[in-house]
Amino acid sequence: MNKKQSVALSSVFASFALTVLKLIVGLATGSMGILSEAAHSLLDLGAATLTFFAVKVGDKEADERHHYGHQKVESVSALIETGLLFLTSIWIIYEAIKRLRTGETEIEVTWYAFAVMIFSIVIDYSRSRALSKVAKETKSQALEADALHFSSDIYSSLTVIAGLVFVSFGVGKADAIAAIGVSFFVMHAGYVLGRRTLDTLVDATPDGSSQKINHIAKQVTGVISVKKLRVRAVGNLTFIDMTITVNSDMTVGNAHKICDEIENKIRASFPHADITIHSEPAV
Repeated sequence: MNKKQSVALSSVFASFALTVLKLIVGLATGSMGILSEAAHSLLDLGAATLTFFAVKVGDKEADERHHYGHQKVESVSALIETGLLFLTSIWIIYEAIKRLRTGETEIEVTWYAFAVMIFSIVIDYSRSRALSKVAKETKSQALEADALHFSSDIYSSLTVIAGLVFVSFGVGKADAIAAIGVSFFVMHAGYVLGRRTLDTLVDATPDGSSQKINHIAKQVTGVISVKKLRVRAVGNLTFIDMTITVNSDMTVGNAHKICDEIENKIRASFPHADITIHSEPAV
């Protein structure tokens, strides 16, 4: 089991523990805020499990049917997580508004209600840092999505704690309002995650990469122009397809040397790049 799979599996166990704890305390206290957090953690459990299997599949090498590898499986996983985030938000808002309208605010504020939320913040913070670190090292969208889940949980947990504090001072509706606040944190996380994921799935060019690669190629002696350039990112790989023009009287060998030089210079900035360069004579 590699580093990506190991950190993903540890997140599954962390999400399971938090879901059980929050559900028990939420039912014991009647807190809508904590129950919404339990639902959020249950979502995280499903997402973390999905991430683990997506990372496992995504790490497979390219084969006869998948020439570009399997890493887009991670993007599909992240997109599913986005949908789950929004569905959870809608459920939280619905339940919170219903409680506000009916005036059901029988909540028992106990020390263990605060304890489980503080414990949750500690776990979420440690998991978010671990996942984010490995995601940056491996350019894994699935792990980045998981890190986003855990980091958003920190803010939503703080919102729930604030709601419990207000309830303890007699502001009964604060718990339901806190639950709505949680849903907005969840939706924001879903929006950020969804936008990045869709960019990958539709082969959007990574910001600034085309300009940088174009500039690198034009600095190489013998290159007249960059006729065509296509760039797309899949996981930690960047696929670059380029056509350059050179003098019409240049030998094939010299044109090949220019292509090699461009490739070496590009690889200095994009170490995990799959580069294809074609040269054509200038008209």
